Amino acid sequence: MSEPLRTARRTALAAGCAALAGGALGACGSAEEPGTEPGTGTGPATGTATGTAPTTGGATGATLMRTADVPVGGGKVAVAEKVVVTQPQAGTFKAFSAVCTHQGCLVGKVENGTIDCPCHGSTFAMATGAVTHGPATRPLPTRAITVQGDEIKLA
Repeated sequence: MSEPLRTARRTALAAGCAALAGGALGACGSAEEPGTEPGTGTGPATGTATGTAPTTGGATGATLMRTADVPVGGGKVAVAEKVVVTQPQAGTFKAFSAVCTHQGCLVGKVENGTIDCPCHGSTFAMATGAVTHGPATRPLPTRAITVQGDEIKLA
């Protein structure tokens, strides 16, 4: 085989691989890319809600869940509102964005003291939202909530 033909074949293969890689990476998305809807993630989420996730992240005053739905030492993901609520100790409720800061997947569960993202394995402290295991490097942003009676609402 002649050298120009080999070079042309290598160039074509390299271009094809680059196009495939770009498409695969683009499918992952990023929470920082404007206009990109974060992925939904996969895997079980303890007590998850169902529904279509709004792009606004939930309306102020919206009831997320009941206090009884959030176990002590655990949490629950409100999928539609993209919020995860935890109860690190009895009577103390914390809320964070449920959108992983790594690639924009929704976190899937809260267990063993961490909020877990099923997409790439990032974990966050359930009491603070701080990264406990990467690849994420930024904490989950806090969300303001109020507890009124037995309801947890967005503030």
